[in-house]
Amino acid sequence: MKNTIRIERAIKDMTQADLAEAVSVSRQTINTIESNKYVPSTVLALKIAKVFNKPLEEIFILEDTD
Repeated sequence: MKNTIRIERAIKDMTQADLAEAVSVSRQTINTIESNKYVPSTVLALKIAKVFNKPLEEIFILEDTD
């Protein structure tokens, strides 16, 4: 699964720490999600999408396996 968190943060001029605080996780958690090393829980993914005011599908993109 890919994500656009880094791009969305840049648009909103947010740091990883800013986003982490907004969704109540550590900056390291945001870093691992951005690096595609960790897939967030559904609840956390929804919180992140809400911060950016975008649908979940625009933040987290399923990669085609075909």
